[in-house]
Amino acid sequence: MGPPPLKQIGPVMYEVDKSFREDMRVPARVLADAALLEQIRRDKSLEQLVNVATLPGITRQAIGMPDMHEGYGFPVGGVAGTVLPDGVISPGGIGFDINCGVRLLACELRREELDDRLEQVVHELSRSVPTGYGRHGRLSLSHGELDRVLEEGVPYLVRELGLGLEEDLELIESRGSLSGAEAGCVSERAKQRGADQLGTLGGGNHFLEVQSVDEVFDLGAARSLGLAEGQVTLLIHTGSRGLGHQICTDYVRSMDQSLARHGLTLPDRQLACAPFSSPEGQRYFAAMCAAANFAWSNRQVLTHRAREVFGRVLGKEGARLRVVYDVAHNIAKLERYGGRELCIHRKGATRAFGPSSQEIPPAYRGVGQPVFIPGSMGTSSFVLVGTDASADISFSSTCHGAGRAMSRSAAKRQVRGEVLRRELETRGIVVRCPSNAELAEEAPVAYKDVERVVEVVHRAGVATKVARLRPLGVLKG
Repeated sequence: MGPPPLKQIGPVMYEVDKSFREDMRVPARVLADAALLEQIRRDKSLEQLVNVATLPGITRQAIGMPDMHEGYGFPVGGVAGTVLPDGVISPGGIGFDINCGVRLLACELRREELDDRLEQVVHELSRSVPTGYGRHGRLSLSHGELDRVLEEGVPYLVRELGLGLEEDLELIESRGSLSGAEAGCVSERAKQRGADQLGTLGGGNHFLEVQSVDEVFDLGAARSLGLAEGQVTLLIHTGSRGLGHQICTDYVRSMDQSLARHGLTLPDRQLACAPFSSPEGQRYFAAMCAAANFAWSNRQVLTHRAREVFGRVLGKEGARLRVVYDVAHNIAKLERYGGRELCIHRKGATRAFGPSSQEIPPAYRGVGQPVFIPGSMGTSSFVLVGTDASADISFSSTCHGAGRAMSRSAAKRQVRGEVLRRELETRGIVVRCPSNAELAEEAPVAYKDVERVVEVVHRAGVATKVARLRPLGVLKG
């Protein structure tokens, strides 16, 4: 069978009809413009999205975002909802870095007030935040303390360990704690990998980025989010580290072995799954919730470290780093649509609840849930807010970043890390990365055009642009 045929059904919406393959249960839809669609067709992400449309219990449509690219089983940038209780849950639909996500912090200082202290800020961040694969943090938890992080999340860190402010909790998705978490469903190997990784950045595309608000598109929404042109911000992008990776590995193996018992036949073994109500489905969801709590806690510890650094270098005003919001983009959540409870898989996709949602902080009701779309080193990032229309279009979901346009190995063949470092520094962007090879993997040329990606979701009506953020200094994993 040839490549999936796409029919344009809207200005930035394309569809593969479910008649394309006998095993498709719903259509597969992609949000994109012509240029992004051409990039999407270069890998197997569209074929993967069609495979997602075959999952038992899937409803309405499988959805691909404009930053979509090939992943493990599900494409990165894929969204799917399955009807509970017997629709499936698939670890590949969340990803190995469970609750990889982004948190935006806003500083009271303006860009010009950083002056010659920018390099010192980035340097001190690099000293306070361990980066790279397998690195350990300054916070070492006992077995009991780790279990409490897994089951309680950020509230435990704030209230018991003093790592943050009570007001932070209101501005984190799900207040940084999913109630379905069970530490007992997390393997000892996963706990060993995570025990000393809170407050670490990790490798790959994870980063801390000092930025300034470069342009405001929606003045009212920006004011509600506490953002103004010229303001200094800090964007944190990381997830659940080795703990989340091990949980995904454990449950992909477990579900693969149980497929026959549940009578499941899949077009790709990487889509390994189980009915949500099954023992395997319940245990995975409990472990995934625990990993999500760990990831939110990781970003909370990084916030605490950033406040310490900004306070040391910039004084009392710098230390007042306020959480704007924290949102996951690799997660499964239980949400209601059309009167039914669904398991919404978001893999490389961001929740984007609209202004009428009661699930977002009271301060943002009437505005919409904040959404943060990182670009790449040297390119802008964006702040958006979700819309009520997104519920019908995309299960209240939008894109999560620029999306890779080439593999890491291809980027390293094309880009020399030391050359890229010099180029960024000549543009006034301070860079700290332990490895030139890892720097090359994340070069701007390896990513799609974030401006184009954001414009598509804005035009589609799933999220609207609020502000553009310009990079000043980057700490890379």
